[in-house]
Amino acid sequence: MSERHYDPHYLGFFECFNQQRYFEAHEVLEALWLPQRQGPNGSFYKGLIQLAGAFVHWQKQRPGPAVALFKLARTNLQKYPAIHEGLSVKKVLLMTDDWLRQLTAAPPEAVLPAPAAEPKLGLE
Repeated sequence: MSERHYDPHYLGFFECFNQQRYFEAHEVLEALWLPQRQGPNGSFYKGLIQLAGAFVHWQKQRPGPAVALFKLARTNLQKYPAIHEGLSVKKVLLMTDDWLRQLTAAPPEAVLPAPAAEPKLGLE
């Protein structure tokens, strides 16, 4: 990570997300997003919150809500450059597309597969 100072909530999001504590990741980033939701990073933080929420639904075997949140996350994140706030948005979008393919390939009644690779996010 660069010398740039990041908000502890932003860093906490990555820590929780990478430990597969997606609900907690959502909660910690929401504390940063709420007062800034109309600002320039509003959609960025919202997209990351939605990404974490998609994995909450994946863990709970709810494919419909997971797909919906992956799509919303993608819509919000694609508004930003390839690298934003130290995060490779490009990589996140590619991974999101992969997770969406896995979800939509499963029959509706099937138990959702574990992600092909443990989802990890990190700062460049």
